Amino acid sequence: MTKIRTRFAPSPTGRMHVGNLRTALYAYLIAKHQGGDFILRIEDTDQERFMAEALDIIYRTLEKTGLIPDEGPGREKEAGPYVQSERNASGLYLKYAKELIERGFAYYCFCDKETLDSMKRVINGKEISIYDRRCEGLPKEEAQARVDQGEPYVIRFRMPREGITTFQDEIYGDITVDNEELEDLILIKSDGYPTYNFANVIDDHLMGITHVVRGNEYLSSAPKYNRLYEAFGWKVPTYVHCPLITNEEHQKLSKRSGHSSYEDLLEQGFLTEAIVNFVALLGWSPAENREIYSLQELVEVFDYRHISKSPAVFDMVKLKWMNGEYIKAMEPEAFYERALPYLQQVLKKDFNFQKIAAMVQTRIEVFPDIVELVDFFQEVLPYDTAMYKHKKMKTTEETSLTVLQEILPVLEAWEDYSNDALFAMLSGWAKEKGYKNGYLMWPLRTALSGKQMTPAGATEILEILGREESLKRIQAAVEKLQKA
Repeated sequence: MTKIRTRFAPSPTGRMHVGNLRTALYAYLIAKHQGGDFILRIEDTDQERFMAEALDIIYRTLEKTGLIPDEGPGREKEAGPYVQSERNASGLYLKYAKELIERGFAYYCFCDKETLDSMKRVINGKEISIYDRRCEGLPKEEAQARVDQGEPYVIRFRMPREGITTFQDEIYGDITVDNEELEDLILIKSDGYPTYNFANVIDDHLMGITHVVRGNEYLSSAPKYNRLYEAFGWKVPTYVHCPLITNEEHQKLSKRSGHSSYEDLLEQGFLTEAIVNFVALLGWSPAENREIYSLQELVEVFDYRHISKSPAVFDMVKLKWMNGEYIKAMEPEAFYERALPYLQQVLKKDFNFQKIAAMVQTRIEVFPDIVELVDFFQEVLPYDTAMYKHKKMKTTEETSLTVLQEILPVLEAWEDYSNDALFAMLSGWAKEKGYKNGYLMWPLRTALSGKQMTPAGATEILEILGREESLKRIQAAVEKLQKA
């Protein structure tokens, strides 16, 4: 049985789009599920859009997500080099293009931009260019002479004029196109670089790629790939085309969404493990009814035959829920380390950050949630006294004022501001007064925080704030209620 070999072949032109991350993940899972190899190949033939910093993003993303290549730049083996510009420097792609010319499958084209522009047509409101193959009939000797004289050229592949081309995809099944729809694609551009399509086929063959994983936007290119494989007499790999990823409005996920890339999501406070888990489910469904998977668990259960044809919706609500589950499962020290910068962003005083972090760990979905959840520790922001009304606790502004006036001298006389001691004292005091705990704790917590929702109860907040600050806030709340 042939060893499975997959590849991730990104173009370094910007941040890692979620769709590209999914392609890398699926290629990795297909290979590792069957004990195969996962290869990284950098496709930098588009020199106009090449960004050096994008290379670092690719390497960093794969390392952080755990999608470690078996081969690739820095992990050289016999199939290398793994950067197309380096492969092109040796004349690799030009050699194969010339081989196709010799065998009658390709030809030199000398049409300039003005000539090509004249072939543009508007079809269904869209301007497209259909090459009229005017250079196809040039005698080989004439074409070679023009090349030798330094005339700019491209090399085009000669597509069949009649009949059909059928290719098989593991997800979409058999797909057939009329050959008359296939334009003579360019193999070598005028700058000497191969086109994406041509280099793809050459490299996949030479690197022994058995399964090609990519987005379904490349479905229309597959017939062209197959014609190239047939021209060379090479075996066609297994195709796995993944469904489109859309936003909640069922539009293609774009940069304007603000969360289209892996880097975007990191900056918004998502954990890498949650992102990988979520991305795995964008178009793939496990056989069992569960949603939380580690990378190793995904390797064990992943079956690409369960990839859907239908577009996958990027559900931010679900991602936030999933991220919250991963945050809850973090070790306290690891969570504290990640939470500390957000705590320091709003808390300038000498607070017990570890205790506050422990309070919020089970209450957030993304790390930036921390800021709004804990800002009251720094200061009480303006709030409406209507917040003291609580139907279940049976509190009103009037009853809250009475309770706070009664408890203030008790707290002034109390020295032990630890949570357990405070809870025991206040619970006992409420019982003596004939109050339910909530009748006391609701107005007390509101006075201390000025918020309807807090990550902790009244006594925990008293402990964090300390005696002096707590008494000052309760006194301010009494005055606020008196004026209301």
